[in-house]
Formats: sequence, C-alpha cells, structure tokens
Amino acid sequence: ARSPTSTLPPIWWGKNWQNGWIVLKVDRYYLEINSIKNLNEVISPKQNLIIEKISPPNIELNKFFYKNIGKKHRWVDRLVWDNLKWMSYLENKDVHTYILKLNTDLAGYFEIIKDEKNNSAEIAYFGLLDQYIGQKLGGYLLSEAIKICFDKNHKRVWVHTCTLDHKNALKNYLKRGMTIFKEETININIT
Repeated sequence: ARSPTSTLPPIWWGKNWQNGWIVLKVDRYYLEINSIKNLNEVISPKQNLIIEKISPPNIELNKFFYKNIGKKHRWVDRLVWDNLKWMSYLENKDVHTYILKLNTDLAGYFEIIKDEKNNSAEIAYFGLLDQYIGQKLGGYLLSEAIKICFDKNHKRVWVHTCTLDHKNALKNYLKRGMTIFKEETININIT
C-alpha cells in the first residue's frame, strides 16, 4: 500500500498522519497591552502612508484582505461566509476596519472589535499584503492600531497570534510592548 504522503508535495512528508488527516500542532499566544505608555511606537517609515477607517462597511474590501493576507497563514474560517454573514459581522457597531495605503495602493489592514463592557479592544485581524512585507510597515501599522484602540478610551488592547501566522508576528507584538498573558497548543486536522 502506498503511503498517503506519496501523492503530496514534500512539505507534507513526515507530518503526523492520523486516520487520513494531517495533524498540525500549533502554538497560540494571547498578548495584551494595558497602557498607551507601554507602547514602543514605530513612526511612519515612509511618506504618503495613510490609515483610513472604512465607513460604511465594505464587504469586498474585507474579503480581499482576509483572502490575500490569510492565504499563507491558514485563515479559513470566513472563506465559507456568504455576503449576508459578512454584512452581519461588519455592520456590528463594535467592529471597525482600517486600511493602510501607500499613496493610493492598498498595503494592509486591521480589524478592531470593541468590548465596551470590559473597556477593551481586540485586534482581531492584522496584516500586510505580500509586496509590502519587509518594508518596516508592520511595526508602524501595529503602533497605529494600538493607538486607535487607546484613543477610544479602552484600558486594554489584546490580540492572539499563532505559529501559522507570519514568522515576525509574535516578535512585532512583543516589540510594541505587548505581553503574553496566555499560551496554548492546539491540534488542527488538515485533509
């Protein structure tokens, strides 16, 4: 009998196979920052960078960023959402999308979910398009996301990342002054 890995690219060879599934071990980190004073801000590395709040919500823009940034990091939860589900999510008064532009070109985005009851905000999604990675924009964009959250008088900003995200994601969060408050390892089944 042939091994299930023989029909897959070499990257999947030697993975943990169980009942026809590849089981991927993923480390997840939850980070927070509790004061704007703890922010190690990165100033704009380029002229002509613009951060805009998207209002009214734009389904296609959020879908574009989610798919294009998330494709390398296994962002799959929302791929099955229809437009009604996207609108329901984006029209929530506590959800806010911001985009980063270099001149008029889209470069990155982040989504903030406010939690007024706990006076906190989650940076739910955050990332740059491939062609803008390596230009010192990630530290700047994260600094601005944190500042926007604190400008809304939140007392805590938090985020989670994992080993499937960009290799510098955790480093960026830590360099901005965020601290890890929870760690866990999960298993993800991949067909």
